[in-house]
Amino acid sequence: MSRTARAHTNIALIKYWGKKDAKLRLPLMSSLSMTLDAFYSETKLTDASEMSFSLNGVKQEGPAASRVFNYLKLMQERFGVSGSLAVESTNHVPTAAGLASSSSAFAALAAAFADHYQLDVDRQELSRMARMGSGSASRSIYGGFAVWQKGSSDADSFAYPLVESPKMDLKLLAVELNDQPKKISSTKGMEASKTSPFYQTWLDRNDQELADMEDAIKTGDFTKLGSLAELNASEMHSLTLTAQPGFTYFEPDTIKAIKLVGNLREKGVECYYTIDAGPNVKILCQSQNCKKIINNFETAFERVKIIEAGFGPGISYQD
Repeated sequence: MSRTARAHTNIALIKYWGKKDAKLRLPLMSSLSMTLDAFYSETKLTDASEMSFSLNGVKQEGPAASRVFNYLKLMQERFGVSGSLAVESTNHVPTAAGLASSSSAFAALAAAFADHYQLDVDRQELSRMARMGSGSASRSIYGGFAVWQKGSSDADSFAYPLVESPKMDLKLLAVELNDQPKKISSTKGMEASKTSPFYQTWLDRNDQELADMEDAIKTGDFTKLGSLAELNASEMHSLTLTAQPGFTYFEPDTIKAIKLVGNLREKGVECYYTIDAGPNVKILCQSQNCKKIINNFETAFERVKIIEAGFGPGISYQD
């Protein structure tokens, strides 16, 4: 009997923002992420008379269902298996609001597929499988800190664990300012960003920024990690603003949150922001400052939802 696969979402500290090959989901740069304990997806596959997909108990149709079915057909062709499947998923991540919900969703789907068909695959192959559904999903196979090496082909573009059980005092506060799905998908945003005059600079800086982040993690340097994560996120969003034509994922509250992080830092409360493709802000901090930061944000915003997260685990199965 098939088991339920659980995968936790991840937040990239060194961002993935650009595809070299859209079909294979090969990236133009390597990336590094933190897997989070507070957000996860669970997926189970069972044999059925026809393909179906339910999310949080609701049958899905349209683009969301098509994306899942196309992925399953691709995996069936890859491994020489067949059959109609019923996909049941529960997503404990705000979908499409900039919290990398696709990372846990497709990592869980890949793991559930491997379990259902009893495939003899290691985590490296599972990472490649997850990548074919969503690039960031390649990193959610692992816990702690993971690196997705860009590679040059399907064979060598996969994630690997950097430190799966970090001892570093690092917390992430997910600040939900807007719960609406983003208007511009990550895929469209990545492609449009290539028109920025600074895009090549973004690519040229990748190897050094990745090496610097790995060094910060290995030496436990929170200040270096936070500063670099904030810089990398700002660089990514500068590409959207300078694209031709320019666009942004930011809302007015996003700018307000960025300024509040800076004000807190000036007052001696060390914290840094990172932002993915959406309006919501994630704050990197240490345990001693979590409560103070949360209080400041709850005072500054009328409607805000804040969830504290630490390091999450890699793929697991629930019997």
